[in-house]
Amino acid sequence: MNNIKGALFDLDGVIVDTAKYHYLAWKRLAGELGFEFTEEHNERLKGVSRMRSLEILLEVGGISCTPEEKLAMAEKKNNWYVEYIKKMDESEILKGAREYLLKLKGEGVKIALGSASKNAPMILENLGITNLFDAVIDGNKVSKAKPDPEVFLLGAKELGLKAADCIVYEDAEAGIEAARRAGMGTVGIGSRDILKEADMVVNGLYELL
Repeated sequence: MNNIKGALFDLDGVIVDTAKYHYLAWKRLAGELGFEFTEEHNERLKGVSRMRSLEILLEVGGISCTPEEKLAMAEKKNNWYVEYIKKMDESEILKGAREYLLKLKGEGVKIALGSASKNAPMILENLGITNLFDAVIDGNKVSKAKPDPEVFLLGAKELGLKAADCIVYEDAEAGIEAARRAGMGTVGIGSRDILKEADMVVNGLYELL
């Protein structure tokens, strides 16, 4: 931890909690399709791509669709989600996240975002922390989902650093696996039971201050 040159952060569950908005949007879609989508069902969507999330939702509802219908549904869900997150503000940044980013910056550590979300730039803007990131790798820049290491390798490249000099902060198992496959150190944010592969696990970034 003391020798790191680069810090790569997942967005959701690490810096901000947009999971509730994803859930509201998926629940709304399920309601429109005529079935209930519970928080328990929603657990299966963690760290999963949008299209795979939709497939899981349709499995829950026992619904089969054409590829065209799936694309239309995914877009509808995303439009609702964007509607929700447009209203986010600085109050929604997770405890200690801004302070920890500032601490790293003060120590000369380069900071990147490594998120599958295509809406990441807008969320950072709404939280007022865009200026704290030296690079933003989002869903528009990568083609492979975690646990593929692409997002983190690209982050290190944009920071001009070797993978071995970087640490990744993640709240999902797939993200920890992606970081390990990239050859980076890992800090899990959340449950030790789920993130047992991480080098270190904390409840939130506030514990690292």
